[in-house]
Amino acid sequence: MSKHTIELTINGRRHSSDVEARTSLADFLRDDAGYTGVHLGCEHGVCGACTVIVDGKAVRSCLMLAVQTHGSDITTVEGLAADDGTLHTVQQTLQDEHGLQCGFCTPGIVMTMAALTDESYRSQANPTEEQLLGALSGHICRCTGYQGIRRAAKKLANPVEIYSGDES
Repeated sequence: MSKHTIELTINGRRHSSDVEARTSLADFLRDDAGYTGVHLGCEHGVCGACTVIVDGKAVRSCLMLAVQTHGSDITTVEGLAADDGTLHTVQQTLQDEHGLQCGFCTPGIVMTMAALTDESYRSQANPTEEQLLGALSGHICRCTGYQGIRRAAKKLANPVEIYSGDES
């Protein structure tokens, strides 16, 4: 198999690698780059577990080829928390609302919500609860953690609640 050199930034770090043309971004991130927070579930883009942010947009990494990301900026779940260990707002909100169970689907859900709510990525105003829930409809949680995930989406759509302690 012929290999292609790709250069990209993952979680703020430059990477250069030779990859086969058929290597999925998910396989590259997990196997070559060591970002095992990218989970592979269905490998058909249905479950959402492999979602990462590529150039500011949430994408299913199992459906994208690694060679397509040459020159891109990629964020995985490992790149969201601060260097001091402080959780990203989405991660903290999911934890607070008990939206984390087995954790298999969690990285993809976190990345989808981060792409929509984090000012670093979003290109529109704050998303509504309906927009967040619509985006999450493409994720499958086998542990039935949906109620906690839905509560977190509601809080993220209404950020004043996160900081004021309002539990309405």
